[in-house]
Amino acid sequence: MEEFHKVRRLPPYVFEQVNRLKASARARGADIIDLGMGNPDLPTPKAIVDKLCDVVRDPRTHRYSSSRGIPGLRRAQAAYYARRFGVKLDPERQVIATLGSKEGFANMAQAITAPGDVVLCPDPTYPIHSFGFIMSGGVIRSIPAEPDHNFIPVLERAVRHSIPKPLALILNYPSNPTACLATLDFYKDVVAFARKHDIIILSDLAYSEIYFDTAPPPSVLQVPGAMDVAVEFTSMSKTFSMPGWRMGFAVGNERLIAALSRVKSYLDYGAFTPIQVAATAALNSDGSEIEEVRSVYHRRRDVLVDAFGRAGWHVPPPPATMFAWAPIPEPFRHLGSLEFSKLLVEKADVAVAPGVGFGEHGDDYVRIALVENEHRIRQAARNIKRFLTTAAEATTNVVPFAASR
Repeated sequence: MEEFHKVRRLPPYVFEQVNRLKASARARGADIIDLGMGNPDLPTPKAIVDKLCDVVRDPRTHRYSSSRGIPGLRRAQAAYYARRFGVKLDPERQVIATLGSKEGFANMAQAITAPGDVVLCPDPTYPIHSFGFIMSGGVIRSIPAEPDHNFIPVLERAVRHSIPKPLALILNYPSNPTACLATLDFYKDVVAFARKHDIIILSDLAYSEIYFDTAPPPSVLQVPGAMDVAVEFTSMSKTFSMPGWRMGFAVGNERLIAALSRVKSYLDYGAFTPIQVAATAALNSDGSEIEEVRSVYHRRRDVLVDAFGRAGWHVPPPPATMFAWAPIPEPFRHLGSLEFSKLLVEKADVAVAPGVGFGEHGDDYVRIALVENEHRIRQAARNIKRFLTTAAEATTNVVPFAASR
């Protein structure tokens, strides 16, 4: 039977190939150190779990909830933006709760995209940024992920040479997977560009609180006039170690939030009410949970950079996020990221995410997630050192064909 139209538009999921190898190796008894999926291993803070347990005992909370998010949760998100970014939001018209930022992006794409609409999207980037629009009938025009001096000229060329004119621009800083950061001055230039050309900005700020040797990452909504063109998505998954709770937000432009709200009203009844109440308590807390999560990832980052460096693999220290974006060691770069990732599972019992899964311009890299403790990260480095040493020795001991005759 022929595949359905939307399924045909989706390429094979490259991460699944690594996942199959990982599962096969574990079935044979291998101890795979999984640094692939960005699935936080840290427990959700006790106070948040306790609040959930308290509320879930009330049978009134077991009924359908609100697709937009309960009022107290939307007020808590608005208060967070006021404290953290100095941005004033109307909880009724400029804030909506989503089932994680991934769902929010996909549903926003459904809400605003007509067949053939052009969307400017970084490459490499988190897959839903592009495929949410592809599934909605849009067309992706790739732009660089680095927020440098070439960014605006690239956008200007895209506007000149795209038919129809681009509908939207995707931003993601701190970036998944590259971990690069944007400045407020950069956002000012992008907002000016978007207002000039009447282009929507969709900003993914899921890693706003996971930063290390840098100032807190800004929000695009801090720029005067951004509210006219921008919506920003955040998530509680990484900030509060709540990935399975599926709780995120979209905030910003009223018209766009209304469109997202209308689509969501047909698709879901919102997250389970006790989850929303617990999320409200988390957002209204003193922030100590966030500081602890950040410090754990900071320590893991330093251990990974040091241990992998000693093993012979230089990994640039990421300034933010829970990921390192690591160039494939030179002797293996010709393999590409998927084959190199498969090789690491087979020969070093270490799983990473192939960079090509984030876009064709990521194929010289792999993404390493800080989702194992420091002991396991050091163990991964030891495994990799043995693999690199063995590979180097095998290369050195190869006898040239001509000399062997």
